[in-house]
Amino acid sequence: MANTFARPAAAALLVALAVTVPAPAHASAAPATTAATSCYGGAVTVSTDDSLEFGPYTSSARCNDINVRIVGGDADSVNACVKFVRYGQCNYWTNVGWGWKTIATDVLDGSRFTVPLGVDLEGATARVQIAY
Repeated sequence: MANTFARPAAAALLVALAVTVPAPAHASAAPATTAATSCYGGAVTVSTDDSLEFGPYTSSARCNDINVRIVGGDADSVNACVKFVRYGQCNYWTNVGWGWKTIATDVLDGSRFTVPLGVDLEGATARVQIAY
């Protein structure tokens, strides 16, 4: 008869232990690379064959900055700027190559903007990604 009562008590003890054991600390915090991936993962791809000014886009919490990189074409670099719709003029021109380059920092969520691009050599083309 002692065995009959011991098993339910042991099961209750295991349930209590399972409820009170905290989860590992790393399970609750997302690594920094996840945030960067989601920012770049939402990038749009455009081509200078289609236009030289792209947008308008609306910034979001996905990225804190606006970033650009070349992903195709024959241009070695492009010049890019952010033209906030509210102000109607470029912030400053930045030379961008094949790696991600920030062209505007600390952009407020909900800001509307376009991205004008210029290629260095006449006739050169570029396919770029814009992450915002």
